[in-house]
Amino acid sequence: MNYLDQLFKLKGKIAIVSGSTGQLGAVICEGLSRSGVVVVGVDLNLDGKRIDNVDYKQLDITNKEMVNEVFSKIIEKYGRLDILINNAGVSTFEPFEQRSEDNFDWVMDVNLKGTFFCMQTMVNLFEKFHLTAGSFINIGSIFGIISPDFRNYTDCNRKNSEVYGATKAGIIQMTKYFAVHLADRNIRVNAVSPGGILNPISPQGEDFQKNYAFRCPLKRMADEKEMIGAILYLASDASTYTTGQNIIVDGGFTCW
Repeated sequence: MNYLDQLFKLKGKIAIVSGSTGQLGAVICEGLSRSGVVVVGVDLNLDGKRIDNVDYKQLDITNKEMVNEVFSKIIEKYGRLDILINNAGVSTFEPFEQRSEDNFDWVMDVNLKGTFFCMQTMVNLFEKFHLTAGSFINIGSIFGIISPDFRNYTDCNRKNSEVYGATKAGIIQMTKYFAVHLADRNIRVNAVSPGGILNPISPQGEDFQKNYAFRCPLKRMADEKEMIGAILYLASDASTYTTGQNIIVDGGFTCW
């Protein structure tokens, strides 16, 4: 095995991916699996897209006791855990003037509290099972950094919400917090923040795509598979000196 193959070697590592049957989650599972990772996908709804050779478990990440139970069984089954990818996320799309407390709390609970529960649980299980190293990868968003440009939404009712952006900003900040506090335990914590990803099954409006492309230096929305490179880098030994970082994969959208 040559130097680069060894550097990016992922074969045999064990990973948990939350939100595993959604659009991006399925792609993450497939990319890891094709790289030789043993992937355990967890999701509240297992009726989405499933990838061959992925071990799926039902999990509500907002339920702390359930997170501990499922994660413990995964480590007991596979003997260790190397990678945790906190991908599960939700949003709400009604106008903010009509935002209900229940919808606000739902987004906060899944995106922020659920991500926290997964990381907190894994840290405690590292101690319990005497694990020696790990890589946590949180999925943020460019809208945790900037505000959506509502001029883009001329034919698209899925307007990005303030609470979604607030939770993604929180995830980016928690990434930095845990990177500092877990460094002495040999756990690296990083984030990947995607830009707008085209949904091939239910595409955003044509005008929205054109408006978004006009604002993006690469003049298009992202393909979901274009997120995988950053994730594989952070999961591999190529990133052993990378922690606390938020890698923005947005075609240059946030550059202006």
